[in-house]
Amino acid sequence: MTTPTPPTGRMHTPPVVTADEWEAARQQLLLKEKAQTRARDALAAERRRMPWTPVDKDYTLDGPNGKRTLRDLFDNRRQLIVYRAFFEPGVYGWPEHACRGCSMVADQVAHLAHLNARDTTLVFVSRAPQADIARLKTSMGWTMPWFTLTDSFDADFGVDEWHGTNVFCRDGDRIFRTYFLNNRGDEQMGGTWNYLDITPLGRQEAWEDSPEGYPQTPTYKWWNWHDSYVADAPPDQKWVEVSDAGEKAFREHCDGAKPSA
Repeated sequence: MTTPTPPTGRMHTPPVVTADEWEAARQQLLLKEKAQTRARDALAAERRRMPWTPVDKDYTLDGPNGKRTLRDLFDNRRQLIVYRAFFEPGVYGWPEHACRGCSMVADQVAHLAHLNARDTTLVFVSRAPQADIARLKTSMGWTMPWFTLTDSFDADFGVDEWHGTNVFCRDGDRIFRTYFLNNRGDEQMGGTWNYLDITPLGRQEAWEDSPEGYPQTPTYKWWNWHDSYVADAPPDQKWVEVSDAGEKAFREHCDGAKPSA
């Protein structure tokens, strides 16, 4: 690993102040940060009300266990997030590496058990053969499902010449495209909350502003260790007691507003 060269010349740093002055400055900035958090929550609520568009075309991808349809990628869950990563002949780094930017995105992906617990599947797709994808995942320590594009999926969903994240939702037997982001929108992805915030169902917690009838559970209660999620299991009673105290603190700090995780 190369060591960055230190900048030449003197940095124009902020002023040095007392601890009390620093705390006063932090409180001023905190007001703006809270406003940004509330604005982010409101934007996610608006996103949950975006119209859906049907996906009527059949798509086929290669996976480690053979051919898979887009429906198969949901893995029996209701929501699907698909990131198009550039790993294929002609991409800088091939065949040892995927695109540097896409690799940074992959490095940031949180443990998928938390998304799965919210009825959501995340997959990566590329045009590289499965043998190369398997080798890359092993060498880089990545574990997310990763499929090979075989048709016009990338061109049809805005990711043929650039990276991007598409979100889909199943309603019965039908599949709908619900959201898309790319460019700088992708650089923030990786965390559980950012992924859930771009899905049509959101975080599915009671504090969220969601359309009537959307699935929601009490705040915090579904959280678990990534190796301890069990389908339809009731929340651990000890954790319920702890999270009740956390919810109370959140309400107090939010001045009566719905808590924002």
